[in-house]
Amino acid sequence: MKILLAVDGSEYTKKMLAYLTTHDELFSTDNRYTLLTVNPQLPPRARAAVGKEMVNTYHRDEAEKVLSPVTKFLLRHGIDAKTLAKVGHAGETISKTADSGKYDLVVMGSHGHGPLGNLVMGSVATQVLAHCKVPVLLVR
Repeated sequence: MKILLAVDGSEYTKKMLAYLTTHDELFSTDNRYTLLTVNPQLPPRARAAVGKEMVNTYHRDEAEKVLSPVTKFLLRHGIDAKTLAKVGHAGETISKTADSGKYDLVVMGSHGHGPLGNLVMGSVATQVLAHCKVPVLLVR
């Protein structure tokens, strides 16, 4: 199975990884994994002020902060995952990546704000569920 793991470095990512390790059908060296982290785009004025090279370095560093510990965790369990770092709106980017990459499953942690929290703040998980054509497993 080809599985996309959407990670953000939060406690919810850790809960998702803990869940995976207890489910052999999801956490197996037979599966192919890709880690995806999405950084929000910096405001236009900030990008213009610091320049393209500085912005690219910033996004690369932020992605590494998220991907490195998860990659190490997976390697300790015998899983060599590919990594992707993208910039944009997280929900939209995760959905598009899952669909275009022909993944069998997207796994991600959910903050679990509830309906009122989603109405006020929006939710990456809600956006992924609404737009993704690939099955999504949310871990809370």
